[in-house]
Amino acid sequence: MSTFLDRVASAPISWGICEVPGWGAMLPTPRVLTEMSGLGLPATELGAPGFLPTSPEDVKAELAKYDMTLIGGFTPVILHDPAMREWTINEARRVADLFQRAGATEFISAIVYDQDWSVPRPLNADERKHMMEMFGLIDEICAEHGLNQVLHSHVQTVVETKDDIDMVLEGCDVGFCLDTGHMAIGGQDPVEFAKMAFDRVGHVHLKDVDLSLVPPVLAREKSLMTATQEGLFTPLGQGDVDIAGVVEALESRGYDGWYVIEQDTAITDGLPAEGEGPIEQVVTSLDYLRDAVAPRLAK
Repeated sequence: MSTFLDRVASAPISWGICEVPGWGAMLPTPRVLTEMSGLGLPATELGAPGFLPTSPEDVKAELAKYDMTLIGGFTPVILHDPAMREWTINEARRVADLFQRAGATEFISAIVYDQDWSVPRPLNADERKHMMEMFGLIDEICAEHGLNQVLHSHVQTVVETKDDIDMVLEGCDVGFCLDTGHMAIGGQDPVEFAKMAFDRVGHVHLKDVDLSLVPPVLAREKSLMTATQEGLFTPLGQGDVDIAGVVEALESRGYDGWYVIEQDTAITDGLPAEGEGPIEQVVTSLDYLRDAVAPRLAK
């Protein structure tokens, strides 16, 4: 019998694969994919540039070596600024074409303020209106490529807080990637979102958080990278997010999409030995899903 555990995948960031300079050491791709597939994870997101090949055919071939497929990937776009309209449309088309040809289904959009990920300021009415129109345009591009656009609310992006999320819910009909960690950091209860906006949930990132480390991040006194290196994101079940409650709320309504363990990790003490390092945290998270979450769903 199929269970939600059959729809659990992972992302390269759970192995510390991140494009941010100074984030930490990068494990070799073959090792990461070997560890992912060895845990029975059937699919992955694209990850940082350089993790997987650049051509969609090569992406499919590389993942096929490990009996894995591509889900999609995190895609920064600029939607509020009319001056970036053509760049955004071209970028969305480029990424959508890659995803379609690589066999992916999810276009995970992150709404950055500019290409440098500058700290966002509040948008004015015209910028908000333009952003809502652009969500619709990207939805159309994704539909042409057989993809679903899902908005990823995220620290230090234009859609970061509960108020930002509410603005998007009211202003357009774009789908969401329910990232349990980033929603919790932004003040949105992810269980409440799963119940209240179930029809908008198209994809899920499972991420747990030590909320005591959040205030300096939201106050821009500490970077997300530094907070991650200090333990902001814990293995599932060891932080303050009700992961089980989110899964229960979604499964009870018939959610049939992916749950991606996207547990942001940074390797800062050199490359760990084989079988050690990030894989240990992923195993802990998988154990939690199997031993704590699955039994709740079976009741």
